[in-house]
Amino acid sequence: MEININDKQREIIKNIINNPSKELTEFKKEIYEIAEKSGIQKAFNAILRTEAALKIRKPSIAIYDHTFHIIGGGQKYGLTIANALQKDFDITLISNREISIQNILKWYNLDLSNCKIKIIKIPFFEKSLSHIDPGMISKRVENPFHIISKETGNYDIFINNSMNEMVYPLSNISMIICHFPERRPTSYFYADKYSYVIFNSKYTAEWIKKKWKFQPNKHIYPPVDMETSFDKTDKENIILSVARFEISGSKKQMEMVRAFIKLNKRYPEISKSWKLILAGGSQKDNQYLQKIQDFIKSKKTTNIEIKINISVNELKSLYNKSKFFWHLCGLDQTDPSLIEHFGMTIVEAMQNRLVPIVFDGGGQREIVDHGISGFRVKSISELITYSIKLITNQDIIKDMSINSYKKSKLFTREAFDIKVKSFFYKILEDYISI
Repeated sequence: MEININDKQREIIKNIINNPSKELTEFKKEIYEIAEKSGIQKAFNAILRTEAALKIRKPSIAIYDHTFHIIGGGQKYGLTIANALQKDFDITLISNREISIQNILKWYNLDLSNCKIKIIKIPFFEKSLSHIDPGMISKRVENPFHIISKETGNYDIFINNSMNEMVYPLSNISMIICHFPERRPTSYFYADKYSYVIFNSKYTAEWIKKKWKFQPNKHIYPPVDMETSFDKTDKENIILSVARFEISGSKKQMEMVRAFIKLNKRYPEISKSWKLILAGGSQKDNQYLQKIQDFIKSKKTTNIEIKINISVNELKSLYNKSKFFWHLCGLDQTDPSLIEHFGMTIVEAMQNRLVPIVFDGGGQREIVDHGISGFRVKSISELITYSIKLITNQDIIKDMSINSYKKSKLFTREAFDIKVKSFFYKILEDYISI
């Protein structure tokens, strides 16, 4: 929450530049007054803002995500903000699990060598659970994320990138990036305490208003920068799907495997010339992933491959070689949080001229224009129908791949960086204008 500096304080701060020895004493008095009236944190915030205004140091930003250690589109969103701003801000990435600058470079091709990483373990999850899930916390237990809340007060700007509304912001300026409002305002809800609520899609904005009962502030589509050098001769008969292997199975990889096996049975010639590749991040001991692998083995299917935690270069190679793309997140779901909120990997595929076939719901409707830049489906039957249409008519793939590529230009890394810099530098200008 931003500290309001009054006219007297503003004048004192300006005078420090010209006569520091005299005015510094006056400023100290003002700080003590703030501490007595509003608390130590408010006084510290005033000092932080003064330091930034006088250019004693770079303004500081902390970006927190309790899932930074797992590869994903939401994580990339926050890390790309860090990349865009690291030249002019002192940036610290806060994680609850071990992660390194080398990991980030390998996973996302983002050089964050000017950023620092701070690992803050959360005792509640260290002792009892391997998976950090805010949804498991109720009023019956003390909020384990208060350890992060306390840390937020050490920075000029705090960015909560993890949709974790249980973190209370203490910084002068705070932002929560909502990829989707997964939980209603119940236990330890502080999303409405942030200075700004940034949302990733119109779909997400609709549900913020419905579930959280307030209007979010800023729409910035996610950054997608997976375009490779295009050579149509490199394309192979590959159906590609890229999504994290969620333990819950929400990305629907098992359904895609079953659909492809069914496709093989109906059209045996497909099994001779086409293959399905599922790529994505996964944590260790993933029972859902193991279930898929066991199922493929039991069916003795040889044209399905699974790629786990691969490098960005290997992923780019897959995009470059594949012809079309499957993404079914949201299929058979009634919970809006389990429908794809945006779909970064869909855009990645489109940047490489793959034709997407995606579930007709959520943010995917903002990306894929049905029948023009791809297809949107509501069932496995429709998925198979449109897949056959593409497989048996290469001219359709050719035409739609061009449209797919054109549409992807709305969601580039360049467009993201421009919006992020414009937004943050305007905020900074106001912050240091005292």
